[in-house]
Amino acid sequence: MAAATSDPPNSIGWIGLGLMGLPMATNLLKKTSEETKIYVFDVVEQAVQDFVKLNEGRVEACKSSKEVSDKSDIILSMVPEGSHVRAVYLTPETGVLASNLGLKVLIDCSTIDTGTSLAVRDACAERHPNASFYDSPVSGGVIGAEKATLTFMLGCREDDPNIKLLMQLLGLMGGNIFPCGGASLGLTAKLCNNYTSGLIAIATAEAMNIGIASGMDPRVLANIFHTSTAQSSILDDWNPVPGLCPDAPASKGYKGGFRVQLMKKDVGLAVDNAERLGVKLALGAEGLKLYEEASQDERCKDLDSRVVYRLLGGREDWRKDFPGEVEMKKYATRKALQIGKEQQQKESK
Repeated sequence: MAAATSDPPNSIGWIGLGLMGLPMATNLLKKTSEETKIYVFDVVEQAVQDFVKLNEGRVEACKSSKEVSDKSDIILSMVPEGSHVRAVYLTPETGVLASNLGLKVLIDCSTIDTGTSLAVRDACAERHPNASFYDSPVSGGVIGAEKATLTFMLGCREDDPNIKLLMQLLGLMGGNIFPCGGASLGLTAKLCNNYTSGLIAIATAEAMNIGIASGMDPRVLANIFHTSTAQSSILDDWNPVPGLCPDAPASKGYKGGFRVQLMKKDVGLAVDNAERLGVKLALGAEGLKLYEEASQDERCKDLDSRVVYRLLGGREDWRKDFPGEVEMKKYATRKALQIGKEQQQKESK
């Protein structure tokens, strides 16, 4: 086990300035001291140049992952796939592990297969026994990244020597951080979450289709779901039926949100993991097939994953048959309800 550190970093390395990486790195910049510098690298040079230009004086461009590592006390990465993670860390002359790491902490926030993450961790332990590598995928999407409300699923135990530093640093970008028990278990949690979320979205879309086809106003059906066992955050906040949740991507032409190709990737990784572990799945293959189809359909490609409603033939113009106004019930989130209960308990004492 590497030696522990809890001191705030004087320099932070960031690799990957995509849709998620850019707002995450921006929040780090905003919430660290003026003395903290951020060293960045991305294969898209323009993304790096734009970030440096917007934050002149505190951000420095690097030409490789190794250079980022050479100049930083702690290194974070957020890239799309396992092959990219391997390139970032394992490329012989330009990867992170080509640097002299010493006691440095490496945090990969990418959602990838557990095998790749463990391979990188093992290589790090072999070449740099005093350094520490952690998987720490996130949930919350681009909106969560922008608002710094992400959930981090951290591949370590609660008593990890670096836990104080990890909680402090990741807390600048998210509202919930869960140590998941050990290496690669952060990824396991993320894949299980997205597998569940993806299948709930399909089930919600199918159920809404049944209701609308039967002549039922989807607003009434959604209100019933809200107070019944079909309730979920997908239903309440990310409803696949346009017009039911004004802020959901479905109500904005399915723009924004979590791209259907990414859901296909994550469900596929979960299914692969289940097969490797010998875990029987009843719904995984069919769900994956649907997301694969949506990822290739020009009506759905590059749009929010809840666009499977469209692929399933869902009525997007349902208001033609249900023109009346039905009030959509508003429900507080579980967290808000819990805070309210705690406040009431305090006031009653």
